[in-house]
Parts: sequence; structure tokens; C-alpha cells
Amino acid sequence: MRHISSRHWDQMENRAWRTALRGAALCIGMVALAAGVAMASSHREAPFITELPKVDGTDFYMFRSYEPGRQDYVTLIANYLPLQAPYGGPNYFQLDPEALYEIHIDNNGDAREDLTFQFRFKNSLQDLSVPVGPSGQTKNISVPLINIGPISSGNMQAQNIIETYTIDLVRGNRRTGNRQPVVNAGTGSTTFSKPLDNIGSKSIPNYDHYANSFIHTITIPGCGTPGKVFVGQRKESFVVNLGEIFDLVNLNPLGPPDGRRNIIDDANITSLVLEVPIACVTNGSEKVIGGWTTASLRQARLLRPAATFDRPALEGGAWTQVSRLAMPLVNEIVIGLKDKNRFNGSKPEDDAQFADYVTNPSFPFLIQALFPSAPAPTLFPRADLVAAFLTGINTPATGNLNQPANVVASEMMRLNTGIAPTPKAAQNNLGVIGGDLAGFPNGRRPGDDVVDIELRVAMGKLISAGLFGNQSQAPAGEAPLTDGALVNASFFGDTFPYLTTPIPGAPIQ
Repeated sequence: MRHISSRHWDQMENRAWRTALRGAALCIGMVALAAGVAMASSHREAPFITELPKVDGTDFYMFRSYEPGRQDYVTLIANYLPLQAPYGGPNYFQLDPEALYEIHIDNNGDAREDLTFQFRFKNSLQDLSVPVGPSGQTKNISVPLINIGPISSGNMQAQNIIETYTIDLVRGNRRTGNRQPVVNAGTGSTTFSKPLDNIGSKSIPNYDHYANSFIHTITIPGCGTPGKVFVGQRKESFVVNLGEIFDLVNLNPLGPPDGRRNIIDDANITSLVLEVPIACVTNGSEKVIGGWTTASLRQARLLRPAATFDRPALEGGAWTQVSRLAMPLVNEIVIGLKDKNRFNGSKPEDDAQFADYVTNPSFPFLIQALFPSAPAPTLFPRADLVAAFLTGINTPATGNLNQPANVVASEMMRLNTGIAPTPKAAQNNLGVIGGDLAGFPNGRRPGDDVVDIELRVAMGKLISAGLFGNQSQAPAGEAPLTDGALVNASFFGDTFPYLTTPIPGAPIQ
């Protein structure tokens, strides 16, 4: 194949790149259809998303705000770009300006989005330079770093890249519905600013104060009450004994809940945090909302031999979903390996294709094989897991915890906005199975220990509690299973944006 020079490439761009993109998009679409796969997401749990960390959705939280005085709001947190090493310079962890990041709300139970908040990012190079050379012969040379001096909210002259974003609210179908911009209530602008990652205290003194200046009050189309938004780096909020869990559960699952290390305690994450009035996301008398987060890329990409800062590639074609996340750990421990990529390219309305993974799950039998004293439940189909993951829970014993009146079975986070938030100091980290109805799986708060909860539910906690089937069908349902890595509400803030200050890249002296 003939080498294409930079000059010839530029000529081709001017007259033919759109044709090339259309052809590439068609080929990619045909391959995808033939293979029957799409893409994937969430803490590297599916094969394809390991290649695309900037659009890897890692955690999704949805809860009634428990900040005092904010109980009439819902907080939505979508985390992306996992396992960030705090010292990850010189480029750190900007989000992808060619991607579409979305938070979806279903407020009538039909497994289709009714509201979608779409985030788009832009990285603007300031091209800072310094004079280099002897007096009278100096040359201004572009610097290789993201900053060349201290940064504060009021002084960004030493900042080499400015990262901004826009938010659109789409009502109805996320691709064809009515799209309107979310506006900064203080400035009237549709462009929002994002803080730099926590490089270190010499670069950004008092990072807490600095980051808090990027909390914006927002005007949401069709909503009379303002909300809030913050987008920026936070300390990794997920807590798990990750290495030992995936080494064939190489731990004592009946040990103390705080006896093991949270192995990702030294990492950061990038968070998209929204606080929206309840009245703006619910539908009439229906108090239950469903939520999930996705990321999408253009269907085709052509790499440029002469890449520039803002145009390393040419991208075009339809938006193609490469990330999907709602309930935690679904793709990690529920969906079979062959379908992990397919799941994260799918929509909740099409989840019937994955039903066997919930009604006849393999994970409890793997636990039984590793720990014969912990037999798997014998209830089939697993009506308890269908309720927890696909419909919401509504039983004679519990009443309607979080099931919409007209529900289509589909995997998403469901929150009953009619249940009052539990104050931070009173929250039980086991959520509903710990007697705290404002916790997981009725939505999810940062302090809910979802690993311990899902281990216990998978092994039949809802069966042994008498909510489904016969209690004898869950011999290990009352076992206090744990990964040993503790999390609770005390790990987090009690005000927006709740997730805590990211770890600095340079240790504090």
C-alpha cells in the first residue's frame, strides 16, 4: 500500500474524507451485524472497553439528596475513566471530546428513556510558550506540560488546557427527541468549566476550595427550580477487595466486613454529578424513576498520519453506544463472558435477550463450588433476582419498594422518590437488607456496600427473608457474606457533590 504523505493527506481531507468515513462506517456496521456484538463498559469488566478507558463507565449512583435542606432533589452521579493513578502526568485524565456521555431517566416504567442529559466535552489548547535562547536570539517554544505555574479558580493564566463542557436535555428518544441546552443560571452561558485534575499542592493550592468553585447552579429546560452540576476528578468511590475477589474469591467470605484492604483506595475517577428537582424527573403520580448511564462514539474513525492536538483522527457516522451501566456488578458477575460486549451496547428495552443470566445465574454455583458449605439457592426461576435487578421490589411483606405501576422488565437502577432520604449519620451501609429503605437497591448512595449486598442477595437473602419462594430454598441466605472491604456513608461528604477530594499526584509535604 502506498504511503500517504502529510500533504497528500490534507488534500484528501479537503475533497474526500466524508466519502471515506461513510464507507468505513458501512463496513463497521456490517461487521458488527455479522458478529452480533456491540461494545461495553464498567471498571474494565468487558473485553472491548479495556481499549477505551475514557468512555468506560464505572459506577452509577441515584438517590434522594441527603444534604440538609435538599431532600426535594435527586442526585445522579456517573463515574468514568477508571483506576486513575493520581500521578498520571503529564496529560492526566481529560474526557473524550469526540464522545457523547449520557444519563438517562425512564419515568413511566416502559424501559425507554424519557429524559436524557447529554454531556459533550471540549479541550482548548492555550499553547503556552516560554522564551528560550540567548538575549536577542530567543525563540518562543511551546511548553510540554498542562500547567507552568500555580492555578486557582481566579487565576488560570498558567493553565495550558482549558476543559469545558455543554449539557443538553433531550425529552423522548435520545437521538430524535426534543433537545434543549441546560444553562448556567449565574452567567446565562451554555458552556460550563471543569477543574484540572489534582496535580498536587504546588500546582493547585487548596484543591477543595478550587474544585468547589466549579459547582454550577443550572437552569434546566421545562423545570422551574434550578439544579446543580459538577464535573471533575474525585477520589475513586467504589470499594472492593478486587484482586482477591477475582482470584477465585481468595478470602474468607465470612470474615469481618472491615478485615481486608480496599485495593483501589489509591485511585481517582472522573465524575459527572447532577442534582435535579424531583418534580422535574418524575411523571405525574408515578414516584419511581429508573436510571442508567451510557457513553457513545462515532461509528467510524480514520487515523491521521500527521496528527494535531485537536485532530488526531477523523470521526463520523452514527453514534454507537460503547458503554452502559446501571446496577453495579451486573456485567462483572451476572452476564456471561461471551455477551459482555453485547450487553453494554444494548438498551434496557431489549433486555429479554439476557433474561437467563438473571433467572438462572451462574455466579451462586461458582460460589458453591468454591465454598461447599455455602449451597446455592434452589429457587428457579430466581424471582428474587428478577425483582432486585429487572422490575423493582413489590411484595406483600415489603409493599411497593421501587416498582413502577406499569413495568417492563429491564436492567436499570430504580428509585422510589416517595421514600424520604436517610440522614448521613443514620444510613445503614447494607441498604434495604439492613433495614434502610432509602438505600440500595432502592437507588444507590455512595456509602452503600453494594459488594456485600449483592453477594448476599445472589446467595438468597431475599428468599431466606421470606419475600420469595420458600425459605428452605436459600440454605446460605442468612450468611453474612463479605469481601472484607468496608464502605459506609462516613467515607463521603454530606453535601453536593458528595464524592470526596481526589488524591493529589504529588504527596502533601
